[in-house]
Amino acid sequence: MSNVLLNTGRQTLLLELQEASRLPDRLDESFVRAAETIINCKGKLIVSGIGKSGHIGKKLAATFASTGTPAFFVHPAEALHGDLGMIDSRDVMLFISYSGSAKELELIIPRLEERNVTLLAMTGKSQSPLALAAAAVLDISVGREACPMHLAPTSSTVNTLMLGDALAMAVMQARGFSEEDFARSHPAGALGARLLNHVHHLMRKDEAVPQVHNSASVMDAMLELSRTGLGLVAVCNENGGVDGVFTDGDLRRWLVKGGSLNDAVNTAMTRGGVTLQAQERAIDAKEILMRHKISAAPVVDEQGRLCGAINLQNFYQAGIL
Repeated sequence: MSNVLLNTGRQTLLLELQEASRLPDRLDESFVRAAETIINCKGKLIVSGIGKSGHIGKKLAATFASTGTPAFFVHPAEALHGDLGMIDSRDVMLFISYSGSAKELELIIPRLEERNVTLLAMTGKSQSPLALAAAAVLDISVGREACPMHLAPTSSTVNTLMLGDALAMAVMQARGFSEEDFARSHPAGALGARLLNHVHHLMRKDEAVPQVHNSASVMDAMLELSRTGLGLVAVCNENGGVDGVFTDGDLRRWLVKGGSLNDAVNTAMTRGGVTLQAQERAIDAKEILMRHKISAAPVVDEQGRLCGAINLQNFYQAGIL
């Protein structure tokens, strides 16, 4: 029994891969025309299909929407019962039907023509009503389905998904869609946390920022260390700029060498040191801390004035790992 299951599974995969391997050679001017139609669309891309084609269509609509093309899925039956009102002449419809002769098309195609809505087709039948009415046809035909009975859509649904992804990626690249653009469509995800957050979104502010004037004593800096618990204190000048930092390590080293708590902090601090820019991307700032093998740093604004402080824990809490 196990051999039968394994052989059937392998045969299914091989058949689907074989059919899909023919897709690259089918890309022609019709694919280019479909992509350019979507790129030049002033409205939305509406994806539609019935049965398994509809399930794939929902995924493709979501892919387009998340990669820079406003898109949504409309079920053909719902379209004929009111949802056609969502579609106007600025929109493009991508209809998926292997046979290209779904009964709903008899009513949908004339309505689209009345509204001057451009129709794109994904079908396995080049002479079907859908194909003949479309401005561009994407060929998803297969020699055979992977289903042993040659009935269940299998190879054809794989072809639909792959060709739809190819179209979405071609449009995305032509739009110059970037990682940051993708993150804006996925703000709650890990990529959104990495690319949308900047240092000023995560840093400590106001009273939570450890700082002393450069005329303060080591004792003053030690008390500030204790108050804020960040592990460092920014030592600032009259203009609010950061002259250096005083850390837990600086305190230990100062006391071991015989320094006094009454000495000026600017004699015990680490001069210069690493500072981060408030407008810097959080992921880049975290890499700076990791590269310098430090856990925290002061944050400065565009004029170089202290405006915050941040440590690795702030990045981890934001999901930037």
